Amino acid sequence: MEKATFAAGCFWGVQAAFDEISGVVRTLAGYTGGMTTDPTYKDVCSGRTGHAEAVEATYDPSIVSYDELLDIFWRIHDPTTLNRQGPDVGSQYRSAIFYHNDTQRKKALDSKHALEKTGRYSKRVVTEIVAAGPFYPAEDYHQHYLRKRPGSCSY
Repeated sequence: MEKATFAAGCFWGVQAAFDEISGVVRTLAGYTGGMTTDPTYKDVCSGRTGHAEAVEATYDPSIVSYDELLDIFWRIHDPTTLNRQGPDVGSQYRSAIFYHNDTQRKKALDSKHALEKTGRYSKRVVTEIVAAGPFYPAEDYHQHYLRKRPGSCSY
């Protein structure tokens, strides 16, 4: 099993998207990329912790590749909006790939460059590609939020 960590706005929708992928055996909504130890949702929403709402996906690379997970990541959000996805605004909603090893780093960079070359977006892709650091699970009520509350998110 391997891990992949992505931030693409509100973690509810990101988690729901990766939960649908065959080969992803577990997802966890949480916070990463900041400087506060063990932050809460309230802390992260303040915008002062530096953390992003993110999803850590544990996957079986014999079923789904990291490249396939990257393709899904690029499709589920707008990587050209800085610190914003839909109605959610703030650095905690930034677009970021948190790589766990050099192979993931290279694949993430290559996929970003390939996306930029497609001309799919008229604006620059602002997705950060940074080393994974500590990942703090979000509170239980955030885990699989959309599965527990279908129709609760309008975007």
